[in-house]
Amino acid sequence: MENVSVGVKIKPSRPLEAARSKSGFWLVVLGAALWGADPLFRIILLKSLTSAQIVLLEHIIIALIAIPVMWKNRDELRGLGWKQAGALLFISWGGSAAATILFTMGLVNGNPNAVLLLQKLQPLFAIVLARMLLKERLPRHFSWLIILALAGTYLLTFGFTLPIGHWSEIVHVGSLLSLGAAALWGGSTVMGRLMVGQMKYETVTSLRFLLALPLLFAITWNEGAAWNIPTESGAFAAVSLNLLGQALLPGLLSLLVYYKGLTTTKASVATLAELSFPMVGVVINWIAFQEMITLAQAFGFMLIWMTLFIISRQSQESPEVALKSS
Repeated sequence: MENVSVGVKIKPSRPLEAARSKSGFWLVVLGAALWGADPLFRIILLKSLTSAQIVLLEHIIIALIAIPVMWKNRDELRGLGWKQAGALLFISWGGSAAATILFTMGLVNGNPNAVLLLQKLQPLFAIVLARMLLKERLPRHFSWLIILALAGTYLLTFGFTLPIGHWSEIVHVGSLLSLGAAALWGGSTVMGRLMVGQMKYETVTSLRFLLALPLLFAITWNEGAAWNIPTESGAFAAVSLNLLGQALLPGLLSLLVYYKGLTTTKASVATLAELSFPMVGVVINWIAFQEMITLAQAFGFMLIWMTLFIISRQSQESPEVALKSS
């Protein structure tokens, strides 16, 4: 008798779902951790270029890799609706360019400590939006986990001290700008989760960089800063190597790993996994720039890792992940 192939989707087994959920969570942790390598490259680059120029050149380098990927996956763009297009623009324009600009303006126009403190509310924005837009159910004891995570990030940033003295230092234009940046970054996590459920993670990563190029060209042009690229061979080689490293490690590779993990990780959970970024930043400052880790930072480090470990265990025991069908 001739075998007939029937178009029936086989639901993955529970152990397989658990393994995918757990590995996806730790991929988000790894992808966010790679962002912490940014200062290793940016410190040298800022001696010759502005932040806008660095980001523009980084995106141009990545575009050389992203364009062939997009050509290969061009069929995924067919039938792209306004909702998906809006999500992609939110990720590339809002989560990358606009949020960074707002946060930088906040530091210039407000109390830096208040701005940093309010930026820590980013996970709350992501959790609320994930609940509203993606209808995600939160893991067990999530309210306690978010408190642990926020306490850990607070200690990493401020230690055992109060960063502000009066309420008037919080209610300021710089603080509003910081809240806007936190909302955009949190929303970018949710929009990324939405898109990796409908496209390959390589496509989402490529579009994030490609769609940001027109806006970055406009920002750099409006800035009007001179391009002080060194002409001496040694300095030029240093700038070129650091720019390449910046683009490929905390740029392209980090987001490929991040979006790969996001395919099987809830946005509300991924936003806590992203806290590996400030942890790695503290470690790199200690190793590369001899900034000693304080007792408070070590305690904050422990709280965040405890939170990540508990969430990872929950992902393994009771995964409720909407896997992307192939």
